[in-house]
Amino acid sequence: MARENAVLVANAPLRWTPRLTALAASADLLLAADGGANHLARIGLRPAAVIGDLDSISESTRSWLGEELMIERPDQDRTDLDKALEYALDNLKVRDFTVLGATGGRVDHDLGNLSLLARLGLGTRLQFEGDSHRLLATRGELRLESFPGETWSFWTYDPKTRVTVEGVRWPINNAAIDAGGRPSISNEAIQNEVCVRAEGGAVIVLRQHDASI
Repeated sequence: MARENAVLVANAPLRWTPRLTALAASADLLLAADGGANHLARIGLRPAAVIGDLDSISESTRSWLGEELMIERPDQDRTDLDKALEYALDNLKVRDFTVLGATGGRVDHDLGNLSLLARLGLGTRLQFEGDSHRLLATRGELRLESFPGETWSFWTYDPKTRVTVEGVRWPINNAAIDAGGRPSISNEAIQNEVCVRAEGGAVIVLRQHDASI
């Protein structure tokens, strides 16, 4: 049976705002990618499993949780978040995921996690949440709630992907917006809905929002 409210905590720097704490505490399924377990230990939450190469989880957190929750995946060619998502999607059959602590740390880790987001391209089924931003990657068409004045950014990792965006101050019409070319950075919502359409690949969507949303 699919969990409707699954949360995975990764190991990038994480500030536990009331909203993010509530997200983790109310999760039907709570998992940690390696050192993400340390973040959960800070607020007294125990994940159902800790997945990764287990080189970042502290000894005290590991002892508190117990070895039965450790799922070691030693593959060094992939990030711990990649391995944890694969375990959740394939082994636990999780359909929808919110990831905390995916960005904001080392640049190379951020790049790897954003590339993973684009590769999966699951739309609203997989979202990276921060204290004032939300990230997802989508293929095809997606309509997203917005508030006029919010900052939105859009980019791809493939110049062959063509993107159309409506509902923003600087609309995009079937254009290449790859990170190595001309990404749409600091665009602005002008309506209560932003419509994104990607053809030939996935586009990453970044919404900067009020921390209370």
